[in-house]
Amino acid sequence: MDVSLFIQKIHKSGINTITGIPDSTLRIFCDYLANEGKDIFDFHIVPENEGGCIGIAVGEYLSTGSPACVYMQNSGLGNAVNPVTSLANSDVYGIPMLFIIGWRGEPGRKDEQQHKFMGKITLGLLELLEIPYAIIDATTTGQEMDEILKEAHSVFRYNRQFAILVKSGTFGSGTGHTYQNGNSMSREGAVAQITGWIKPDDIIVSTTGKISRELYEQADAVLGNHDQIFLTVGGMGHAGMIALQLANRNPARKVICLDGDGALLMHMGSMAVTGNQRPDNLIHICLDNGSHESVGGMPTGAVGVPYDEVARQCGYPNVFQATDNDSLGQALRKARAVSGVVFIEIRVTIGSRADLLRPGESAAENKSIFMKHNGVN
Repeated sequence: MDVSLFIQKIHKSGINTITGIPDSTLRIFCDYLANEGKDIFDFHIVPENEGGCIGIAVGEYLSTGSPACVYMQNSGLGNAVNPVTSLANSDVYGIPMLFIIGWRGEPGRKDEQQHKFMGKITLGLLELLEIPYAIIDATTTGQEMDEILKEAHSVFRYNRQFAILVKSGTFGSGTGHTYQNGNSMSREGAVAQITGWIKPDDIIVSTTGKISRELYEQADAVLGNHDQIFLTVGGMGHAGMIALQLANRNPARKVICLDGDGALLMHMGSMAVTGNQRPDNLIHICLDNGSHESVGGMPTGAVGVPYDEVARQCGYPNVFQATDNDSLGQALRKARAVSGVVFIEIRVTIGSRADLLRPGESAAENKSIFMKHNGVN
């Protein structure tokens, strides 16, 4: 399907604001919005998480009486359920909106393990939320899209929401746009340096996406295994809270959390909790490239936010920033020497190797290996 035609049809149907969180299934759609199509809508906003998208859509309707379009990966429905049910639903405020949802983990299609369950329940979840939907793929015609949007607007008249579920390959494939940020240090180089600094007794938690994949490779190459690493392959934004409780339960050991700026932004309130708890043994590292790289590299909605300063204001007593190998080395050395929770922001480039490995074990196997390594049956 021609993505430009798809987006133009959405706009011509009466929608003037679009908001969402990037998704790999929707990469061509997201790239077009951010580049060639950036002037089509009055507003295109990438907020902190999918719940924030719902808030923007509510504000649009309250301001104009017109629905907004909200795009997301189907995993993002989890973040959207509360505001959809407690704000948008017709039994509450009755706020119409159009959802564009990338269908990861579609039954019968090979995908990564963290998408399998959500892929299986996506249709049932939409039905439970009382959101009518249509499914599109590469064979969907322009005339069929007109009929789908006509159906959507008939639903909007009853102050309800409508979803368009997008199958993989709907908008074709391609290299997409290449985003840059001006930083000089590669993320993989930073991860390699951190891996060499890790000690055998350390406990490691890594966030979802390419950070975990790079750490997985580096740990096997440098440490000989990855047994001490919990790879948070799903649940974007929650690695920090996992690490916090591991630190609380293992006060004699250093717990190191490798986070990403997009993940940190998604649930930034967790930084205030960590800053209030202040475990002496937690080192929280944010690899900041200003993008949602694992789903295509589109910039986050908060490019340039000084996460080191956010951490300081949230109560982290030891805060460092690194932009090259030397400053990272200094920050890592200081992190082990100081008392109290540590935050390190590392400014890195966008980009990764095309042959970057994925974990060889299942999530459940990673959990078992990690727990056994830490003496937990």
